[in-house]
Amino acid sequence: MKSKKLSDKIISTFKSNGFSLSEPDVLLDSEYIIQRSGEIFKRSMLTFENKDGKLMCLRPDLTVASCIKYLEKKTNSKIYYSGQAYRRNNKKNSELINEQLGVEILGSKNQLRDDYKVIQTILNSAIKIKRKKIKIKVGDISLFKRLVNSLEMPERWKLRLIRHFWRPKYFDELLKRLEKNSDIDSVEFDTDKRRFYEMKEMGQNKLIAGRSISEILKRFEKKIKDPRSFKGRKKVVKIIKSFLKISCKLPNIEKTLLTFVKKNNLNQNIFKELKSIQNLKKFKQEIYFSTNFGRDIEYYTGIVFEVFSGNKEIARGGRYDDLLKSLGAKKSIPAVGAAINLNNI
Repeated sequence: MKSKKLSDKIISTFKSNGFSLSEPDVLLDSEYIIQRSGEIFKRSMLTFENKDGKLMCLRPDLTVASCIKYLEKKTNSKIYYSGQAYRRNNKKNSELINEQLGVEILGSKNQLRDDYKVIQTILNSAIKIKRKKIKIKVGDISLFKRLVNSLEMPERWKLRLIRHFWRPKYFDELLKRLEKNSDIDSVEFDTDKRRFYEMKEMGQNKLIAGRSISEILKRFEKKIKDPRSFKGRKKVVKIIKSFLKISCKLPNIEKTLLTFVKKNNLNQNIFKELKSIQNLKKFKQEIYFSTNFGRDIEYYTGIVFEVFSGNKEIARGGRYDDLLKSLGAKKSIPAVGAAINLNNI
């Protein structure tokens, strides 16, 4: 009963903030999810075969399920949902079923306004259900991409580091290989070349993991021709590691990043645009910034955040401007959203 009362209060806040109900499907095509969303959900999905032999899964993520429904049925672009996400997790005492209430702005037309609106709605909900000692942790995935693209190193390494940023353990291995100049081994490199020539014979418009064969071939060609070693690799690794240690209170973000830039002799315009994060200074709650935060969800592309009540995380979200395209949209559709985890309330 307590949970029902809390849910009703949160939903009333969502409605008063202009969000309309959307009910994403519970059952999804497993192969579609894996092909379009990469490996992110593959190990955690709860799958089964239907009577036609098709592999299905219980939705592992309500944001992905909402995006699929939006693309299929063109639902309202400013939505809220209430439901369960079903996902295996290796973390101790983790829940198999996560009860969630969330909001999404799909087709976000004003990044600054919509990022703020989503976080404001979540905070209003937390206040409505009388959560206390509310704090916010925030990061921005795009800052890492900006840093890497500003550094002097082969394009293949830039692409690889950006692509695997969301996998901290593997990412650390990549940094070790980069520092020691021990790129991929010759067997893997020869496999890439063989696969490249095989794919040249395939239909160029066929989609694999959300990208056409022609797009993949362009990347392969760049990867094969790009230099595999370069001078200054130790310096590059040192800069990246230093960047990932940055953590401060939100009011100190500009000064902290500028100090980092100057210390490493980088272009001072790298982190010039921080409007979405700076806009959060309007909130009264305590806000902490970390460059190493928000890396565990592959589809985030910009601002990421968690809301805490005391030491307990009650909500999280972020911007995911490439997810809808990976799920089948013809072009990138800006989007931002967040979910409250009722299991933690």
